[in-house]
Amino acid sequence: MQKYDYIFTGSGLSALMTVYEMIVSDKFQDKTILLLDENPKKSNDRTWCFWDDTAMFDSILSKKWDYALFANENFQRNLDLKHYQYKMMRGLDFYNMIFDLISKNKNIHFAHKKVIHFQEFDDYCEVKTTSNGLEEIYKCDKIFNSIFNPELVKKQSEYPLLQQHFIGWFIKSKEAVFNPNAATFMDFSVEQRGNTRFMYILPTSSTEALLEYTLFSADLLATEEYETEIKKYIQKLGITDYEIVEKEQGNIPMTCYKFWKHNTKNIINIGSAGGWTKASTGFTFKNVTKKSKSLVSFLLLETDFTKFHKMDKFWLYDLLFIDVLHKNNELGSKIFSSLFKKGNPTMIFKFLDEETTLWEDVVIMSKCPSLPFLKALFKRML
Repeated sequence: MQKYDYIFTGSGLSALMTVYEMIVSDKFQDKTILLLDENPKKSNDRTWCFWDDTAMFDSILSKKWDYALFANENFQRNLDLKHYQYKMMRGLDFYNMIFDLISKNKNIHFAHKKVIHFQEFDDYCEVKTTSNGLEEIYKCDKIFNSIFNPELVKKQSEYPLLQQHFIGWFIKSKEAVFNPNAATFMDFSVEQRGNTRFMYILPTSSTEALLEYTLFSADLLATEEYETEIKKYIQKLGITDYEIVEKEQGNIPMTCYKFWKHNTKNIINIGSAGGWTKASTGFTFKNVTKKSKSLVSFLLLETDFTKFHKMDKFWLYDLLFIDVLHKNNELGSKIFSSLFKKGNPTMIFKFLDEETTLWEDVVIMSKCPSLPFLKALFKRML
């Protein structure tokens, strides 16, 4: 039985991004690496969007925008992103780029197998897989796990769990109604129905766009509810003749649960399984790029994964936000609208990227309704 240095259980964004950082660092050629996943990553199963001020992955972007629109039932604002751009990447394009890199590195392997169990022993780790009814065991020094276990969050009550859940339609319209130069970041003009609900529009031409009906809430909807709201919004845009080119569906956990408590010396949880998703927004891509880079730097200096995670002020901000929306889910539109109505868009995105100073934090948070957050803070302090 071959023993690997590193095994990745799951080969989603966080695993592939970490392997990518290992490759570009040029310091892991002497390490044997295995990625295990039942999904062969041969289809476009998701779309990632992020704001950025670099040329990161520009060669595989499907679209980028210099402007974004924010709206609710009372106002709309065109946001000049200044040095930022809002970017869209198809999952398949990212997978193809990473696996092309992997194919050029003989020390890195991929196995199309389902992980059913993994554990740490005194001097090695073990991963059990299954494929076509056959079980197989792999040994390694360290495990990077990205398989999310929702039961860890559901069986406790200290850290609430919301979900960013959505259904999106890529449509092609006969009518030229979209502005291909501006993405609709959030449109809260849709009925809220006691939740935080908005439309998210990513136009790629005047007649083509991805429209996603999105909620930040505890419970999912029936498929028909999402799609009914998309149809209503399409009608509101004045579109009468269109075709659905592709559909996507997603559910991203939004929680400040301390996933890193489950890290051991030789097993680390990464991605959503490790709390790498930005809890207050559900945005994942940019956070993962930063965390994976930090993790690879960490590997060059440390061997104990329990030392990797560091708490910061942004975890507290996200915790209070999730507490507020968990108790009063209908406040989402009011909170985001207070930020974007008059706030500096560049500073807001910098804040959401967790790159602001304490004074900038104060400036941004002063625009939000204070009472719900003060109540949440007081309750946490009891």
